[in-house]
Amino acid sequence: MQVNISKKIALIFSLSIIFIWGCTKLDTTNLGGDLIPEVDNVNTFADTLDIITGSGVFDDSTRLSLTEEYALGKITNDPLMGGTEANLYLQLKPPYYPYFIRKVANDTLVKADSAVLCLSYKAFYGDTSQPIQLQVFQVSEDARDLWDSLSNYNTINYAPDVDNSLAISAVKTVDIRAMSNFVKIGKFDSVNNQIRIKLSDRFRDSIFALDTSRNKGFLSDAFFRIFCNGFAIKALSGNALMYVNLLETQTRLELHYKKRNAGVVDTVYNSFYFNSGLQGETIRRSAVANKIVRSRNALPPADQEIYLQTTPGTYATLEIPRLTNYGNKIIHRAEIQVSQIPDPINDKIFPEASYLYLDLIDSTTSPKWKPIYYDLNPNTFYDPDFKTAGFPFYPLNGDIDFGYFGGYVREREMPFGTQSYYNINITRYVQQIATKNSFNYKMRLFPAHNFSYPQYSKLTIPYRNAIAYGRTRIGGGGNSNPAYRMRVRVIYSKIKP
Repeated sequence: MQVNISKKIALIFSLSIIFIWGCTKLDTTNLGGDLIPEVDNVNTFADTLDIITGSGVFDDSTRLSLTEEYALGKITNDPLMGGTEANLYLQLKPPYYPYFIRKVANDTLVKADSAVLCLSYKAFYGDTSQPIQLQVFQVSEDARDLWDSLSNYNTINYAPDVDNSLAISAVKTVDIRAMSNFVKIGKFDSVNNQIRIKLSDRFRDSIFALDTSRNKGFLSDAFFRIFCNGFAIKALSGNALMYVNLLETQTRLELHYKKRNAGVVDTVYNSFYFNSGLQGETIRRSAVANKIVRSRNALPPADQEIYLQTTPGTYATLEIPRLTNYGNKIIHRAEIQVSQIPDPINDKIFPEASYLYLDLIDSTTSPKWKPIYYDLNPNTFYDPDFKTAGFPFYPLNGDIDFGYFGGYVREREMPFGTQSYYNINITRYVQQIATKNSFNYKMRLFPAHNFSYPQYSKLTIPYRNAIAYGRTRIGGGGNSNPAYRMRVRVIYSKIKP
């Protein structure tokens, strides 16, 4: 009986897909693709529609997952957007408890050489000609129960308490241009693409003092967090952000020392790592926070210029009045054309975001955002209103077809030089307005890092821009220069009566 029911459900589901597909896909060859008929003003026509543009700043509560790259650094001289400060807070822990620095019983500790905080470097954003200065502090013990939680992924607005008067490192100057150079560590190892910060002798002596039978610091995770509740790596100066990976083994705390065994003195080091919570209950998952603060310049009038800045960032609002009662047509292509207002010098230092995202503003929901209909991926089925049984509100697995939807940065040569631009495909959405007289929504455009639709789900949907990476100045809908003006281009055929 269950097999028959399953077959019946599958048949109904298949018929539903065919029906919905038939309602939305009016031209299986040309619709929204590259095979667009030539505009001849006899059979095929083109409209250029005005856009009313606005802008705003996100009240951002973004959370980063452990697998993402975290930002660290300071931008002090972006003439377009202003300043950015990104500080990193994390815990690095022993691999097991109880822990012993001297792993062999017959070893004798001869000398504690150093403790070095290391971060796995992946990329940068900004001006590499200026070094970044970093300094390390300890997270306050009083913050232990506030930020250190198995289920707590902190927002980019959060930072735990830190004793700023007591640094545990000297100021470290990082030259991004030299990150690929190999640095020797220990007797036999070398490493590159690693930020290395030597910690103070006071901290070194304190952590080596835990390696005694009288000290409980290495007895359990709870005792170790009393000794070291985490590191605060703060950016003091610079004009760039660096990106680091927490889970790679190059992110670690190295303890360098000399030991004697059977009369032989050897120089070695042990390492503590970021614990992702995969080792069971004996070691609590390492806490992390990445506080990012913008001190951005004032936004210009949005009808002329719009400043788009990746999370924590800004957005544009778009209204296209002429789409209302647009009339029944076959829409071969409808796209929003977004053009950069170039600044050749600063755009090279602070390049644009790689991807823009577009969604709809629906005043009947709370929050009032929802995905755009149909155009995120024409080969999968989703219902932005989340009312169709069996259909997700967003393409499964966040699977946007960027080849169809667009939204990725491109370049073209103009009389005034190279210009970046984005085209965003809204063909199926406009077709529904034209065919069914569907509601013409206001839109939101932004260089997303991630986003969510909490009226439907608590899950965060990742996008392709790294946190705080990318900014661009684009033309508003009323810009006096046609080369910069945002607009909608529609190619269509009339339906004969």
